[in-house]
Parts: sequence; C-alpha cells; structure tokens
Amino acid sequence: MKKVTEAAISWNESTSETNNSIVTEFIFLGLSDSQELQIFLFVLFLVFYGGIVFGNLLIVITVVSDSHLHSPMYFLLANLSVIDLSLSSVTAPKMITDFFSQRKAISFKGCLVQIFLLHFFGGSELVILIAMGFDRYVAICRPLHYTTIMCGSAFVGIMAVAWGTGFLHSVSQLAFAVHLPFCGPNEVDSFYCDLPRVIKLACTDTYKLDIMVIANSGVLTVCSFVLLIISYTIILMTIQHRPSDRSSKALSTLTAHITVVLLFFGPCVFIYAWPFPIKSLDKFLAVFYSVITPLLNPIIYTLRNKDMKTAIRRLRKWDVHSSVKS
Repeated sequence: MKKVTEAAISWNESTSETNNSIVTEFIFLGLSDSQELQIFLFVLFLVFYGGIVFGNLLIVITVVSDSHLHSPMYFLLANLSVIDLSLSSVTAPKMITDFFSQRKAISFKGCLVQIFLLHFFGGSELVILIAMGFDRYVAICRPLHYTTIMCGSAFVGIMAVAWGTGFLHSVSQLAFAVHLPFCGPNEVDSFYCDLPRVIKLACTDTYKLDIMVIANSGVLTVCSFVLLIISYTIILMTIQHRPSDRSSKALSTLTAHITVVLLFFGPCVFIYAWPFPIKSLDKFLAVFYSVITPLLNPIIYTLRNKDMKTAIRRLRKWDVHSSVKS
C-alpha cells in the first residue's frame, strides 16, 4: 500500500511539472539536414540577401537623388523597396547564420518579435501595392485629375494608412499567439516563426485559432488581391482603346506592377488563406515570400521601367564624374 501511495505521489509530481512547464525557446528544423547542402544553401542565400540589400537600396537612392523621379509612383516604389528590404531582414540573416548552427534555436520572445515584424511589414506592403495600383488607375483612367488626387497630402495619408494597417494587423496576429499555452513540442518545421506554424505547437485545440487566422490574414489577402486584379483589368481595358505609341510605356509599367502583385500575393494566399496546407510546398513558399520576392522586385522594376534605367545611368555617370573630380 505504501509503495502504491509513493508511486501515485511521484506520478502526480511529474504530471504537475509537465503541466506547469513553459517553452522558453523554439527550434527551427531548417531547410535541410545535409551538411553539404547546407553549405551550398549558405552561399546561395548569402548572395541572394546581398542582392536584396543592393537592389532595394539602389532603387531608394536613385529615387531620392534623381529629381526626374520625384513623382507619386516612384515615391511608392521607394517605400516598397524599404519594406521589401525590412521584410527580408526579419528572416534571412537568421536563416543564413543557422546553416552553421547545430542547434537552430530562437527564444520565445524572439519568435513573437519575428511574427510581429513579419505581419507589420507584410501588412504595410499590402497597402503600398494597393496604393500603387490606385496610382496607375488614376494616371491612366483619370489623367486630368491625377495631380489633384495624388498630391502631397495623399502621400502622407497613404503612408499613415500603410504603417497603421501593418501595426494593427501585426498586433491582432500577436494577440492570437501571446497567451497560448506551450508546454511540450517546440520544433518549428521552417527557418522562421510564423503564426500558422507556431500555433500548431500549442497544448490546446487550435482549430478555432486556425479559422481566425484564415479570417484575419486570409480574407485580408484575398480581398486585396481581388481588388487589385479588378483595378488592373479596368486599366488594361482602358489602354486597349489608346494609340499604340501612348499605350506602350503604360503597358510596360503596368506589366511590372502586375508581376510584383502576383509574386507577393501568390505565396500569401497559400500560406494564410488556403485551408488545406500542402506540407511539401510550405518551405518553398516561405523562401519565395521572404527571399525570392524581395530579390525579384527591384530587378523587375529596373528592367521593365525605362525611367528607372535612365536614372540609374545618370546616377552612375554622376558617381564617375565625382570620383574623377576627387
């Protein structure tokens, strides 16, 4: 009888310890377990991240320094580049350094910070892309009212809405995760923290939370995407009724915008709005969203935009002249 009592007490103590235990860190499983492949991925993503920093800073510096680009469209493009660089910097440096870490860990608070910043910059970028679509709509469909609508106060309003939306969206996402009980599993099958992956580790039924994430991030993403597709369709129909010489430049700029919208919203729809996640695609979409898209955006805008290419040439000539004089 005494042995049974002691066993019961011991079991109760171990159960109490398990129930009261708190996860203080999460472990990333990363992209691969192969040491050789990790060395290759380290070099690859280091080059990619260098390209992200260089490409996006080049756009910002070119827009700021060239007076020919001081217009609403390029103001929004410069802000998009700042957000792309910031979004990638939330995840890419940690991923690159983890390729040489045996234990790819992040603290609980660090994980929450990643979730907050990802949704802050992601929500802000969503508004910037909508504003860029609206800018093209006014420029092509309402050209006589363009300077009146897209004025200085409009810039301030757009940026206030962008950063405000990003903040509110990220706070709402953080509210889902911050009070969840994490008492056991702490392995995240990715290279960064994001809400859909982290809530799966909670010691509670997360079905309702999954629905809330889809209702929050998913509906916001899908509605914005549909709105942009409708607006770009209207713009394309307007361009068709214009002379070819006038429409070619508008079509070139519009193609770049539509490509960037598809690159941003494509992964977002599958990550946050698709109710049946595909495991084999999860990591690919995560890489595409956080690394590939910020890398491709400046390439697309510089290759498809004549004004940007001309401004970059002027910037290079100015730099060469400055170095010769010095």
